[in-house]
Amino acid sequence: MMKSNPRQLKLLDVVRASGSVTVEALAEQLGVTLQTVRRDVQRLAEEGLLARFHGGVRVPSSTTENIAHQQRESLNAAGKAAIARAVARQVPNDCSLLINIGTTTEAIARELLGHQGLRVITNNLNVAAILGTNPGAEVIVAGGVVRARDGGIIGEATVDFIAQFKVDIALIGISGIESDGSLRDFDLREVRVAQTIIDHAREVWLAADHSKFHRPAMVQLATLSQIDRLFTDQPPPDPFPALLADADVQCIVAGG
Repeated sequence: MMKSNPRQLKLLDVVRASGSVTVEALAEQLGVTLQTVRRDVQRLAEEGLLARFHGGVRVPSSTTENIAHQQRESLNAAGKAAIARAVARQVPNDCSLLINIGTTTEAIARELLGHQGLRVITNNLNVAAILGTNPGAEVIVAGGVVRARDGGIIGEATVDFIAQFKVDIALIGISGIESDGSLRDFDLREVRVAQTIIDHAREVWLAADHSKFHRPAMVQLATLSQIDRLFTDQPPPDPFPALLADADVQCIVAGG
């Protein structure tokens, strides 16, 4: 394994802090040329420390297994917080919500603590614990198997439970959005529940920070055509603006 120089170590820190970043942004942040960044990225990718996509790099990830919940909480935390504030501003009082598993939806739950008249159904124990402290919200927790690593509730019992409801808005997170417009995740059981959530909501709002674009995952959950609004923290890279327009998805860039 090569010994990374201080510039390359700083490059790794920048990518890990944001999840994914363009080559141009790396060159600007590091104060070096595009050629230097590309050379560093090539070496770091060969070592398995970075994964490249067209025009940029991201933290490496398996298509079969998600990174740990605690690591996901810290990954691009500022972007997730901005997304959460943007979502909360558009969630009205006195409405019903379905909220799925994910650190971004947990950030949204924290921003909903001041809302009144909410009825929330969730398969996320962390979301339930957060919103359970809001006297203006009634929280209903889905039955099923608790996944120890992140407090997600999954399985056929969860699907059957969710299917009893029809809510105003589904708030969903995702592990990856691929360039064909497919929304993807890692656990088939989690995906089945999320698909049911989508089917039982009048509107579907997707919350996904910029690191989710071009991120691969094994199981297709949905397509952009099934989404009404996308909340993200940076303008989506190509080809996603055209895909979002074709799917008639309203894209809200938090802070933008």
